[in-house]
Amino acid sequence: MDFKVLCLGLLCVFFASYIYTPIPSNIEEQWKVRILDAAAKISTFVAMCFENIGIMRFDEFISMILKLDYTEPFSDENITVTDMTFANIPVRLYLPKRKSEIPRRAVIYIHGGAYCLGSFKQRATDFLNRWTANKLDAVVLGVDYRLAPQHLFPTQFEDCITLVKFFLQDEILAKYGVDPTRICVSGDSSGGMLAAAVTQEVQNNLEIKHKIKLQALLYPNLQIIDSCLPSYQENKHGLVLTRDIGIKLVSLYLTKDESLPEAMRRNQYMPMESRPLFKFVNWSTLLPKKYRKDYVYVEPILGRYNYSLPALTDIRMSPLLASDSLLQNLPSTYILTCQYDIVRDDGIIYVSRLRNVGIKVTHEHIEDGIHAALSFMTSPLYLKLGLRIRDLYISWLDKNV
Repeated sequence: MDFKVLCLGLLCVFFASYIYTPIPSNIEEQWKVRILDAAAKISTFVAMCFENIGIMRFDEFISMILKLDYTEPFSDENITVTDMTFANIPVRLYLPKRKSEIPRRAVIYIHGGAYCLGSFKQRATDFLNRWTANKLDAVVLGVDYRLAPQHLFPTQFEDCITLVKFFLQDEILAKYGVDPTRICVSGDSSGGMLAAAVTQEVQNNLEIKHKIKLQALLYPNLQIIDSCLPSYQENKHGLVLTRDIGIKLVSLYLTKDESLPEAMRRNQYMPMESRPLFKFVNWSTLLPKKYRKDYVYVEPILGRYNYSLPALTDIRMSPLLASDSLLQNLPSTYILTCQYDIVRDDGIIYVSRLRNVGIKVTHEHIEDGIHAALSFMTSPLYLKLGLRIRDLYISWLDKNV
């Protein structure tokens, strides 16, 4: 009995040390953040164990948990909410019930989830889209693209661009009373990457008649060619999302080759011919000094592996790789970044690149922010941080769309 108690005690100590992450002193509601971080780490730990013993894949376990939070499309006194398909892409449409004498503005929202997880059905995403429709008296469209690893790159991009092209047709805009000159594409995390890639395509495709007025990118992941930016190093054991888990999920989006995650952890996965692209993400020149800190830029080791993955150098996967001539055609942009977030520097570098080519950019940096904060806006354990980010985002939309 004493031996069993000792083993249980050692297991508890190990597990507590595994999930423990120091909480920065400036973070609000620390006890809530600690609970959420512990829940995330416990979930990923169990998911890894299940995968290693062959019960189910890592992403399947996390998806199973997330589906417990899915909502139905219920309407209320202000908004009619409907699940439907546009061009065979599942969408959740939010239509204000109030009559409007003029066409309404519209927001197309692309959810995050590292390309493998999530849905417009999640409680927080539904809450945000419903709030947007209410506060802006706007038509809002949530998009459900197909997920990895069942569907690899560029399926997710193709679903989103197909949906946006469909929505931008004159007859569809007229049907839902949308002003074609007042449309915003938004997204958080990997959804921010998809929003950025879709906006680049729309603005630079001469065959698309109507263009995007604004793009809003909330703590976006915008490149995969360098996995050692300062924020990736500084927050590698970070809150809610660690570097290893981020790499694992992104790898599932790219390939079934199980050697890629380890190569990405070592920053040794890019092909030799990718060398000219690193000027677009060179954080030693594009990142303000306060974020570079004492980190020293080391160019990734190229050509170590022979991965046949065009996605690694594709701007639809890494919008930061777009040339200046493509960026010059982009609309006014809102980028929100969080200090304690592995993808913080992706967003800040994009701010620099867009401003360098003359694009109007509003950059909101949340000094006490963590990744996925918008996922924590509803009971039972909401964060004031999530509500604060929501309000900043909605305020910018209201003033600019």
